[in-house]
Amino acid sequence: MSRTVTIALAGNPNSGKTTLFNALTGLNQHVGNWPGVTVEKKEGRLKPNLKPGEAAGDDVVIVDLPGVYSLSPHSPEEVVADRYLADERPDVIINIVDATNLERNLYLTGQLAELGLPMIIAVNMMDVARARGDKLETEKLALELGCTVAEMSAITGEGVQNAVSRAHSAAQDKNADGKKLPAPPRFGLDIEQSLTRICDAAGLNDLPKHKRRRAAVRLFERNAAATRELRLVPDKQAKIEEIIKNCETAMDDDSESLITASRYARIEEIVGKCWVPAGRGRLSVSDRIDRVVTNRWLALPIFALVIFFVYYVSITSLGALATDWANDGVFGEGWHLAGIGTSQYELAVENFNPESGGEKPEPADYGIWVPGIPVLLGDMLKALNCAEWLQGLVIDGITAGVGAVLGFVPQMLILFLFLAFMESCGYMARVAFIMDRLFRRFGLSGKSFIPLLVGTGCGVPGVMASRTIESERERRITVMTTTFIPCSAKLPILALIAGALFDGAWWVAPSAYFVGVASIVCSGVILKKTRLFAGDITPFVMELPAYHWPTAGALLRSMWERGWSFIKKAGTIILLATVFVWFTSHFGWSEDGFGMVEMTESILAVAGSSISWIFAPLGWGSWQATVAAITGLIAKENVVGTFGVLFGFAEVTEDGQEVWSALGAHFTALGAYSFLMFNMLCAPCFAAMGAIKREMNSVGWFWTAIGYQCGFAYVASLCFYQFGLVFSSGRLVPGTVIAAAALGLFLWLLFRPVKTAGGLASSAQSA
Repeated sequence: MSRTVTIALAGNPNSGKTTLFNALTGLNQHVGNWPGVTVEKKEGRLKPNLKPGEAAGDDVVIVDLPGVYSLSPHSPEEVVADRYLADERPDVIINIVDATNLERNLYLTGQLAELGLPMIIAVNMMDVARARGDKLETEKLALELGCTVAEMSAITGEGVQNAVSRAHSAAQDKNADGKKLPAPPRFGLDIEQSLTRICDAAGLNDLPKHKRRRAAVRLFERNAAATRELRLVPDKQAKIEEIIKNCETAMDDDSESLITASRYARIEEIVGKCWVPAGRGRLSVSDRIDRVVTNRWLALPIFALVIFFVYYVSITSLGALATDWANDGVFGEGWHLAGIGTSQYELAVENFNPESGGEKPEPADYGIWVPGIPVLLGDMLKALNCAEWLQGLVIDGITAGVGAVLGFVPQMLILFLFLAFMESCGYMARVAFIMDRLFRRFGLSGKSFIPLLVGTGCGVPGVMASRTIESERERRITVMTTTFIPCSAKLPILALIAGALFDGAWWVAPSAYFVGVASIVCSGVILKKTRLFAGDITPFVMELPAYHWPTAGALLRSMWERGWSFIKKAGTIILLATVFVWFTSHFGWSEDGFGMVEMTESILAVAGSSISWIFAPLGWGSWQATVAAITGLIAKENVVGTFGVLFGFAEVTEDGQEVWSALGAHFTALGAYSFLMFNMLCAPCFAAMGAIKREMNSVGWFWTAIGYQCGFAYVASLCFYQFGLVFSSGRLVPGTVIAAAALGLFLWLLFRPVKTAGGLASSAQSA
């Protein structure tokens, strides 16, 4: 008879828990929020090929709990994990333990053992531990912990099937008189006697054994939530407090520290019996690498070089070649199959003389020519005798707009592959550690950098990742500034500006990334000096996982998931937006009434011209650029899609030779980079705005965030363009005066003195 078996995954952050969850569930998962808490909830069903024989007919549900270091309910993640395990009572727990940091991870294991639930210890990253020469006595560890221990590597898949099989077996035996339940840790004699007295004083002896001990330990730690749950009367609370104080006096320490010290003493004893590290006193490979990449002076330059390399390869070199092929071939005229006939065609074009009266060489006359999508669709629509407006909608609207965006998918996939590698190998964790030192000097915690890392893929999860920041002030600053980092949706804008207006200059894309980081730093300094955001910086504690080589499958899966999300958006939101742009740019009112008109007389041109004066001081006051920036608020990719419709897709190519004639009348080099800055920094897409509204949980704070982002973007672009004019041509215009005033105000806000306990100190001094 089939039944539902629930397996909960619990472990420290960076222990490999999420990697295991993805390996177990594949695409059979969904993500939401835990009831009443803005913490991500992941749940999925076990892949059929991983089900052990006895579970073939069972519905095995995998619940991925938030990564926590303990079950002491302080942070939102700890509250969620503690409540779920205590109240929902899953059939079995798989506790993922990092083999490279066994002592730290076993602290949570001891607390999980007190829940009275079947548990399997999955010692992850054993491949890394073995490579270092470390040895784990699995049988001894299982004996000490009182539960099954399975060695595993979630990345390579080693031992995953074995862990699932043992977890399912433990779930079936969970009612076997407690024989399969892990042994809860024992404390010193004085503490154990105090726990017994607390059970008597609080009337806990009627509770099941595991609940009785867990409640007593929490009362001993003075856990307020435990006191509320048990509804203890004042007399009982006073008696319990007396028992705790007597123990504290006898052992000369506070109760919570006594429990913590006892847990670690037991863990140290277990690790000493079961774990044999190689080369005691020798630095591991990870430690030797960290001496360089996390060095006080070298860390930031190395990070800058890494970002430069990633964007150079993704945008300028390999990515540009792939996107040229996509734009000019798949979404352009077409391409010679495998290069057959390419050289002959190019030679014929070079030698062609129009004055000779001969026919211009056509690509199809040389080798095997594969026509592009616009050509195929155009021929098909003409063959069907479709109306001219319908042909224009399909070719100049849908194909030009959506194709302009999809043409940049190769660059995005390359970028996603690099980001997946840096995340999986452990370097991104080092970046958070590095940036903590920088951010802390400017009023932000290192936790604020985690959303920025996530935001490089998409602003929505980036904003949601701010939930891990305990301080409400820092969380709001992070939400307001996270989208300054270029996300995947902004990558086509970067590629278009770099290729079409800067002749593929290598510095454009990396500079945009660092403009985003600088904007976040400056915003942190300015906002932290206001009364709304003033306060102490919260500490940032994290573990640095050992470096390891990720598997090709994991990297490709991560790359495809991000890329497919982008492609789906192109097929929905961007498709509708390009249809809207095409219609409003080709229809309007004329002497003959409403109908198709010249683009300069269209609805879009009239509307864009009415507000384009706002952006004229930024160097791009044409209605086309204005409309592109506004449609970018729906989805940032629409900026490129809109240009594709307004200027003709065939001209929006990477090399910039054709597009310059179309865009040259609307952009100078200074204006183009100003346009880029504005679209990188202004309010994000509608989806990210929705995430900001949810995280702010206030309409007022939401509009404050959007207003700050748009205002900051406008001022930054204004100053760049106006001072660029001064330095490049010596021109002084009215906008220069406004820019000077804005820069003066910005510098005053940045460097103004702040009140401290000792009087006045400048931001530089306090840093």
